[in-house]
Amino acid sequence: MHLFRTKSVEQTLAETGDSERKLVRTLGVWDLAMMGVAVAVGAGIFSVGAQAIAYHAGPAAILSFLIAGIVCGAAVMCYAEFASMIPVAGSAYTFTYTTMGELVAWVIGWDLILEMLMAGSVIAKYWGVYLNDFLHLIGWNTTTQVHVGGLTIDLAPLVIVAFFTVLLVLGTRLSTRVDGALTVLKIGIVLFVVIVGFFYVKASNFTPFIPPEQPASSVRGASASGAMMQPLWQWMTGMKPTVYGVPGILSGAALVFFAFLGFDVVATASEETNNPGRNVPLGIGLGMTLVTVLYMLVAVVTTGMVSYKQLAKADSPSLATGFELVGATWAAKIISLGIVIGLTTVVMVLLLGLTRVVFAMSRDGLLPRGLSKVGKHGTPARLQIAVGLIVALVASCFDIDILADMVNIGTLSAFTLVALGIPIMRRKRPDLPRAFRMPGNPWVPVLIALANFWLMLNLSVLTWLRFLVWLAIGFMIYFGYSYRHSRLGNGELVDYLPGGADVRAYAPTSSVSAASSPDSSVPTSPASTSPTVGSVDGE
Repeated sequence: MHLFRTKSVEQTLAETGDSERKLVRTLGVWDLAMMGVAVAVGAGIFSVGAQAIAYHAGPAAILSFLIAGIVCGAAVMCYAEFASMIPVAGSAYTFTYTTMGELVAWVIGWDLILEMLMAGSVIAKYWGVYLNDFLHLIGWNTTTQVHVGGLTIDLAPLVIVAFFTVLLVLGTRLSTRVDGALTVLKIGIVLFVVIVGFFYVKASNFTPFIPPEQPASSVRGASASGAMMQPLWQWMTGMKPTVYGVPGILSGAALVFFAFLGFDVVATASEETNNPGRNVPLGIGLGMTLVTVLYMLVAVVTTGMVSYKQLAKADSPSLATGFELVGATWAAKIISLGIVIGLTTVVMVLLLGLTRVVFAMSRDGLLPRGLSKVGKHGTPARLQIAVGLIVALVASCFDIDILADMVNIGTLSAFTLVALGIPIMRRKRPDLPRAFRMPGNPWVPVLIALANFWLMLNLSVLTWLRFLVWLAIGFMIYFGYSYRHSRLGNGELVDYLPGGADVRAYAPTSSVSAASSPDSSVPTSPASTSPTVGSVDGE
């Protein structure tokens, strides 16, 4: 079996010339930056930040955010290099297919599906939770939940997912414009939180900055599931479950990593971006900078307003909880409204990202080919609708905590392999033009991969068990269907575009000379224009 056959960059670019499976390029730098901010700001600040303070690190959660931001930012630079030279839908899946082979690419694609399916469901679920909180804050005694027998179904996620599914079917540019407007409003709410919150900050709440390590059983809410919620490395070394201290900072970083999700999703939109070699790295970098600054400001304010011990005593502590505890109920109402508005943008971007990953895998034959056909609006309409239905059902029927941890492990596994893919691709294809280059190759990418893997080890034992079950299901699908239907394996991929067009015309930075590459040790070689069937590496 040829499990590690690789697809050439030329083959990958050539697939974008299929008129039935071709996405429309309409996005610019600002669109991508807003897309990254839209999916990140909300997922973290409005959902997991307070939990990291209460149950993991105390005031030192500020360091947890910093660690997660540095690791994510470094990983994002790896994505930027790949996206600048391979501007094709699929993100980490597509990049890995050209470097480590089909089996690894399948694992990453399957992980990305896990990440974005769970993330979309988590945020849709949180949107319903915060909508109900806001209605209660303004005095409306109603709920979006209905009870069917012994099952509780939340209708709110169904509404928000349906809304953005329709927008995405009508066109990516239309949906990003709506998303951008809501994102600007969301940033305004975040700045409001920072400004108002500073008036309630007390220096005493930062002391001790790093609370002493203590058993998880001593903190209500931190030990509900016992040892199964213990970080994997603690379980492997026989340590008892603990919170706070240095272990708490690290487990907190693993948790709030969820707050920086989104920039890998931006990479999935490379195929729909104008001048992707330039715009994708710029868009990702601009968005990441904005998010990191906002997060650090909010983390300082949240930890300074109320003691972490007070947050730990609250049921499901959130950002609004802090304002309620200091008596600023009016501010909590505004924050709740902002959260309801803000989380809508996250749902849209995740729906887009999930669809594009499945689209890319379908176009390669690893999933049914019918899923990658586009409609009259230049979007995979049928796939988008199917994805929307699945996300809505999962969000309506499953617990939030289960879904959130699965997002993190799916993301971190993808980040790890993308980072390792940088030195591999530099060695395999030094001739490829790169509008953006990850500095410090190969050592920096390797360190990034190790940092991501370390964060994975700080996720709970139960999360790892669920992850292994998900991988087992993925392997069954791959060996039962994908391997036999792979277009690469069946010799259906070629290094030229339909009609004989030169594939180099579709390169993101064809004007950039690879000969100028500082670490290129071999002469450049032009992309082949002859109609030859692509070879299968590793066979």
